[in-house]
Amino acid sequence: MHHFADYKTILSPQNGMNVYRGCTHGCIYCDSRSHCYQILHDFEDIEVKRDAARILDAQLARRRKPCMVVTGSMCDPYLHLEEELQVTRQCLQVIERRGFGASVLTKSARILRDMDVLQALHAKTRCVVQMTLTTYDEDICRVIEPNVSTTAERVRVLESMRGAGIPTVVWLSPILPFINDTAENLRGILEYCTQAGVRGIVCFGFGVTLREGDREYFYAQLDKHFSGVKQRYIKTYGNAYECTSPNHPQLMQIFTQFCRKHDILYQPSEVFPFLHKFEPRERQLTLDFQ
Repeated sequence: MHHFADYKTILSPQNGMNVYRGCTHGCIYCDSRSHCYQILHDFEDIEVKRDAARILDAQLARRRKPCMVVTGSMCDPYLHLEEELQVTRQCLQVIERRGFGASVLTKSARILRDMDVLQALHAKTRCVVQMTLTTYDEDICRVIEPNVSTTAERVRVLESMRGAGIPTVVWLSPILPFINDTAENLRGILEYCTQAGVRGIVCFGFGVTLREGDREYFYAQLDKHFSGVKQRYIKTYGNAYECTSPNHPQLMQIFTQFCRKHDILYQPSEVFPFLHKFEPRERQLTLDFQ
């Protein structure tokens, strides 16, 4: 299901872009379900921002200088509906035509459909593709992220981007306490990252955040798929927003040592400037040959 809504702007003051509100990927931990975001319609009844590409074009035309446009932080730009409506594709075409850069975060292999636009964009300015990876075990992945590309499928996307010369970054979040917060899971994901040649990994720690709206849905899914785990959350965290894994120190040590060994950016102070730095292609070529 979907419905259209009128908006005056598509681009935020921080150059963030979300063309949809809601999602059909079904991830059991999704923070965007939280009541604080005021998504008043059914979460799976996607709200589509009407005339998004036209509004974005007008906004970019008024920008004094080009920059990176970031999408995917709130709702995935490649949910199921994108196959039909192609709103994300249209907006990327506007970004490319206007000479801006783009940083796209998704969990879906549908992004491969737009490889032509991403390559054209990166040839002119700069494009970075970000992919969320949480679970090395494919069976667990299908439970906690049921309606989206599996981890192995996402890794193939990252490899395709590397083949196309487009830099990639992985979001290692969330890692769910008592479910996938193991050294084995972490090492599997990190090996995937080196296999795909990612430039950076975003990790704010090992755990999950829960708040009103998100917590209730998450607990209902735990009751359905992970017997007894909800009770462990309630006993361990109560109503805390940050639910940090008891294994956090061990996992963080593995993570930092691995990233240093393989020259992968992992400090937020390094990864985020990499994601947001805009450079015309001429400047990039100069740096490549230095």
